[in-house]
Amino acid sequence: MKFLKKLFKTTLITLLALFILGVSTVFGVYLYLSPDLPSIATLKEVKLQVPLRVYTADKKLISEFGEMKRSPLKFDEIPQPMIDAILSAEDNRYFEHPGVDYQGILRAIINLAMTGKKSQGGSTITMQVARNFFLSSEKTYLRKVNEIFLSFKIENELSKEEILELYLNKIYLGHRSYGIAAAAQVYYGKIIDQLTIAEVAMIAGLPKAPSRFNPVTNSKRAVTRRNYVLGRMHALNYINTDTYEDALNAKDTAKLHGLSIEVSAPHIAEMVRSQMVKQYGEEQTYTSGYKVITTIDSRLQVAANNALRRALLDYDSRHGYRGILGHVDFSSLPTIEAWNQLFKKIPKVGYLTSAVVLALEEQAITVMLNSETSHIVHIPWGGLSWARTYIDDNRRGPKLKIAADVLKEGDLIYVQRDPEDSWRLSQPPQIEGALVSVSSHDGHIIALNGGYDFHRSNFNRVTQATRQPGSNFKPFIYSAALEKGFTTASMINDAPVVFDDPGLESAWRPENYSGKFFGPTRLRQALIKSRNLVSIRLMRSIGISYALEYVSRFGFDPTSLPRDLSLALGSGAITPLQLSAGYAVLSNGGYRVTPYFIKQIIDADDSIVFEANPATVCLQDCTLSADELDALILDDANDGVLPPPLNIARRVASEENIYLMTSMLRDVIKRGTGRRALQLKRNDLAGKTGTTNDLQDAWFSGYNADVATIAWVGFDQVRSLGNRETGGRAALPMWIYYMKEALKDTPEKPFERPAGLVTVRIDPANGLLAESNQPGAIFETFRSEYAPTRYSKPRIKQLPPVDGGNPATPVADAPPAQLF
Repeated sequence: MKFLKKLFKTTLITLLALFILGVSTVFGVYLYLSPDLPSIATLKEVKLQVPLRVYTADKKLISEFGEMKRSPLKFDEIPQPMIDAILSAEDNRYFEHPGVDYQGILRAIINLAMTGKKSQGGSTITMQVARNFFLSSEKTYLRKVNEIFLSFKIENELSKEEILELYLNKIYLGHRSYGIAAAAQVYYGKIIDQLTIAEVAMIAGLPKAPSRFNPVTNSKRAVTRRNYVLGRMHALNYINTDTYEDALNAKDTAKLHGLSIEVSAPHIAEMVRSQMVKQYGEEQTYTSGYKVITTIDSRLQVAANNALRRALLDYDSRHGYRGILGHVDFSSLPTIEAWNQLFKKIPKVGYLTSAVVLALEEQAITVMLNSETSHIVHIPWGGLSWARTYIDDNRRGPKLKIAADVLKEGDLIYVQRDPEDSWRLSQPPQIEGALVSVSSHDGHIIALNGGYDFHRSNFNRVTQATRQPGSNFKPFIYSAALEKGFTTASMINDAPVVFDDPGLESAWRPENYSGKFFGPTRLRQALIKSRNLVSIRLMRSIGISYALEYVSRFGFDPTSLPRDLSLALGSGAITPLQLSAGYAVLSNGGYRVTPYFIKQIIDADDSIVFEANPATVCLQDCTLSADELDALILDDANDGVLPPPLNIARRVASEENIYLMTSMLRDVIKRGTGRRALQLKRNDLAGKTGTTNDLQDAWFSGYNADVATIAWVGFDQVRSLGNRETGGRAALPMWIYYMKEALKDTPEKPFERPAGLVTVRIDPANGLLAESNQPGAIFETFRSEYAPTRYSKPRIKQLPPVDGGNPATPVADAPPAQLF
């Protein structure tokens, strides 16, 4: 009995000594290691590497830039099934242990004793957070001890929810996805709330080995791992038996998904990326989680995309079919997989779909589309008859009579849906184009498309293509002339002329597009019909230096424009974006605004680090004192009157001048080169066509009182667009397609007539006053100081009687002198 007592006592003392020794050892190790343990405070301020994201003004995603795909979530944004699945797979006692699971560590020790190999066992989620944020992943005893101590520190300073939030946002889950939200997008193309239980279990199984259990590259192993997670969830009562069995039997649909782009605006996205890198540097731009809110209107950006593509395909169809992509023998494609492999080799271009011709009728074809469903569609004659053989930009082959004139079974082709939702034969256009639409109130860019297909060519033709605007530039020269005292009825001689201008290399013999000359012409009529010789004579009269100074008010750089008379015909190369700034001045009544595209920059903490403050047209009383302005802002009963903008746009042209210019440009649409725009059935539109020498560039620039939009069509490698491909034919349709959507459900907004103008009847033949009963007379508007005072037809003046009382011989007003 004494022996047993002694043995018990000895054992107790030994165990106590071992316990004290163990505690002392642990404490000693902690004292030794603690100085080198990182501060947990850094976790509270951790900055996860989050890519740059670009959004429209209405918060729709345009693009993302950055190597790491990550969308951090707050804990309360994480669906409960995802939390349950992660805990089932990684750490089911997470909410019970203090950061270290002694049961797991004991299993790891037993495994080490039995196998002699170190294992990963025993790592809790807290320990993984410690390792992922502070330590390496090497398997050493020292790292494991550091991990344990760090876990205690983390649990002591952070809540369980905070730790789990860090973990679920930090973990790498394969294919550049970091965090569960990114994985949901990458593998299933869904936001995390939309995942099924089977998909949740698949993602929850990835942290253990993202490559080995990857559903895209190792689907069989991934499904096995998914089923294990489902089993754990069922065993822990997170899901019932029916849900468990349904999820087990669910087919996995994981595949790599691109970013869920909501609006296609790649040129704007690249403009933002470039600006951000310039401002913040590459590393900070791509990893700091900036959100850039652009000025783009998502609905109108879609309209711009559709308008540009439609206009370019219209042009391309007018010039003929350049041929099929290739031909296949059906016998070499015995399976659907073989068809899919064939289609994968065909490059994607724009919104076109590749297809193979299955069968021909007399005037129709049946094709199989390049799609997962192997969709078969019928293309009627209306979608084929355009495809006469392309010879050159001015010639096509004979008209088609039957489908076999252009295609045969097995041909590989491109097709597209037309606006009526029918399919038609198509081809990638060689022509290019650009469209930019800006608010004339503050210059913000509403929509922008810099080319047919960004992936084919990322060259931004809105901001980078400097092209001659042709007659699109004439309104600025005419505005300069109005400021010099000319009127809309001033007579200019449209006649042949040769200029030996010292600024030109040789004698210059300009012509009108038609090759005809029309003699004395009123200024209004000259602009409506885009008479070149009138523009040249007008500019020679006002002077080149004055013209250059004046057009600078509209945002053009005079140093980059030619200092010769060719400027009157738009020979100076400018970008569509620069032109949009000029037309915005015409649209808003004479105020200078600057196009811009970034509205806000928001950092990862949702703090606004930049907000645009553009010069804005003041539509109210802009002469308020500081006290009056404060009172207006604070007054709740101000009848909806908004205070003037803090940054008021500067007036650069008189309202009378701009009103007269707009009245002439409205006539361009009503009865001039822009008549095609009458199909919009609006009276508040103004604009100007532009066509350069040899039809190398086609333009239409137009506006209402709120929006200015520029459309351009041309080849990147400059060459003629072909016969009759003027601005009114090649570019105006793009403008119309876009403005039809931009102005939908928008009431007409008349251009307000300023004081200081008078409207009188004139003789259209000479611009002088007309009698009230004079046939053919028209109304014209003038600035009051420049209104005509003489009458067109001689008005007999009765002189005082002489000698015997007979009246003197009548005299008449002298006829007007012709300019030039």
